[in-house]
Amino acid sequence: SSQNLPTALVATIKKLQSGYIAGTRVHMGKLRDFLTTSCVTKLSFLPDDSTQEMQLNKIMKGLAGHTSRPKLLSFGNKMKRRHISRKNLSVHGSVRRSRSIQVDPENIQDGSTSPGDPSSPQDEREDHLLHHLKGGLHPMPQECDRAPSPVGSPILTRHKFGFTHEESVDQQELIEQLNHTEVLHEQADIIHYLVMKNGPNWKTEVGGKDCTLKELLVELYEKAGHWKQWWLVRHTAGMLKKRVEELALSATDLLVRQKQLSVGLPSVNEKVITAPLPPDELAAIIFEVYGEDLSTASLTQELLIYLAMFIRTEPKLFKEMLRLRVGLIIQVMASELARTLKCSGDEASDHLLNLSPFEMKTLLHHILSGKEFVIKAGDSKFFSIGESIVREDTVRKLTSDMLDLALSQPETEEEDIAMETDRQGQWLRRRRLDGALNRVPEGFYPRVWKVLSMCSGLSIEGKFLPNSLTREMTPGEFKFALRVETVLNTIPQPEYRQLMVEALIVLTMVSENEWSVKMDEIHVDKLVHEANALFIKDQDIPKESVKQCEGPTGICLHFYDSAPSGRFGTMSYLCRALANILHIPADHEGNVECNLS
Repeated sequence: SSQNLPTALVATIKKLQSGYIAGTRVHMGKLRDFLTTSCVTKLSFLPDDSTQEMQLNKIMKGLAGHTSRPKLLSFGNKMKRRHISRKNLSVHGSVRRSRSIQVDPENIQDGSTSPGDPSSPQDEREDHLLHHLKGGLHPMPQECDRAPSPVGSPILTRHKFGFTHEESVDQQELIEQLNHTEVLHEQADIIHYLVMKNGPNWKTEVGGKDCTLKELLVELYEKAGHWKQWWLVRHTAGMLKKRVEELALSATDLLVRQKQLSVGLPSVNEKVITAPLPPDELAAIIFEVYGEDLSTASLTQELLIYLAMFIRTEPKLFKEMLRLRVGLIIQVMASELARTLKCSGDEASDHLLNLSPFEMKTLLHHILSGKEFVIKAGDSKFFSIGESIVREDTVRKLTSDMLDLALSQPETEEEDIAMETDRQGQWLRRRRLDGALNRVPEGFYPRVWKVLSMCSGLSIEGKFLPNSLTREMTPGEFKFALRVETVLNTIPQPEYRQLMVEALIVLTMVSENEWSVKMDEIHVDKLVHEANALFIKDQDIPKESVKQCEGPTGICLHFYDSAPSGRFGTMSYLCRALANILHIPADHEGNVECNLS
């Protein structure tokens, strides 16, 4: 009866029955009458009954004094490897070879640092964020019980377990070695090899006890968390097919703010996510696109959590960004570490995957906010990323304010040279960052619409945007912006993509300056290459040196690294190239009147 209901609920029901509530029209009826015209969805972020029951069972076991299982692996954290027999040498480094993170060759330099020493106690903020990576992870149903598929993504086939089928590996000898070693890297390589070869349910004997490889993986995962070896936490979490608890909710937070997502590596195996998905389905897509690179699959989940945090608290970071390409963001993060730490691409991947959760979140924030790094020597055994601390043998300090880069005075000649070198690559890095983040200038898409309305179409690297789009869509329509973005995203090199954006901005001056020129189909990529040719001519670069300075798609690296503005800026050369292509008349000094505001 209504007497047992709360007064507020009764009042709300009466308002609904009246046909209006808070000024909104309400129609009441039976559920079956509404099903045919309703949208049915699943609230995937709410725990179901089985999840609640599992959590309750865990609590009850803890209250009953449930004892933990005995340890199977030696619990030390030695870093120096023991001697490995020649027969089993191919197992050495199998975890590292499974990774697919690529660093641009321009950022690879000689270096010898690698993650290693066990970390000391961290800031409390790291323990809070670790919940998302470690405590907040749980296995996907059934997935972790199957042997990994022998077919990975194309980029990973060269890694293939870290060995060839012709190599003879003595698995019994590996088990014996696992019984005696306390070296964390050895334990990881051996277990990784055995799981990839036999599957997680393969039974063996370690420490005098029968066990499965999955049990060894779980113990290795816990051991990595104890010693704060983040690279191994991420890798073992991937091998166990764990997913972040708030993964689907985080992806939804990004999607409802009109940000599309993509996971995987561009031009290899990239998957676009345009609608909310259940957590298991979303995690399955992530593991599928990365194939055997389980470390990066875990890192992708982690970055989605941080991106959702940022878009809730600092939405301005995502201004003029339609699609977040997590695979490209990971590549840029590794490239920035390679540049700032002066290390090789593989070592940069090691550094990236060994960052603590708080450090990873801080580095991602630097990438999104466009802050530059300056390296300064210090006296401690740490280098810092903003406010966070990263443990390494090499001493480097990273500061993150571009203003400091412009105004700070070098104290020594070495610092002067280092800062000059850093400036030389500043605009190239800026274009790589903006291209990787799909960032465009404000009002970009409506201006492209106006250009498209004045010509028969725009061609970008063989992809065509027809004039008919302007009759089907409005300038500010989200669907039109997505069509332009989709064409731009077919360009795998972020810096080259950004030059295309600059070229499209230059094209807008045709409509804004009301020039009387006839425009048919415009090849935007030809405009960029014409501007590059004018740049090389003005710089008087010898023909034999042109090939040496070529970057992606044949564009001179010096052109990539030129500021947009100024007499010798990229915009100036793009304007001149446009005038040549469209036969726009110049004044007596050869200048073209244009306004690029």
